[in-house]
Amino acid sequence: MNHQKLICYRVLLETAKRVPSIVDNVPRGYGDLMDQFKRALSSAILNLAEGNGRKSAKERARFFDISLASIAETSAAIDIMQAFKLISTLDGDEVRAELKSAYAMIFRLKRPCP
Repeated sequence: MNHQKLICYRVLLETAKRVPSIVDNVPRGYGDLMDQFKRALSSAILNLAEGNGRKSAKERARFFDISLASIAETSAAIDIMQAFKLISTLDGDEVRAELKSAYAMIFRLKRPCP
């Protein structure tokens, strides 16, 4: 599949692989936040893949926009987890750096080719 060739897809997938080690230590009572975090990251990955499979530049850009918004939501969830001291600053900052890198790559993909 073509989406697997995208570096931004692989970055997001590697980030997803780290999620269990980050959220498994979160105490009970924060399940909704953890679920939202995982759903937002999953949405970023899935919409990137779906957009990359679209033929129309307009549809492709629309799915990439959804992926970008989901990355922003994932980052906000990290902010909340750090504010609640549910994850370490290091873990949050590392994930946020990966998200920022993927965000920039997806944003560049949205631009029409010359």
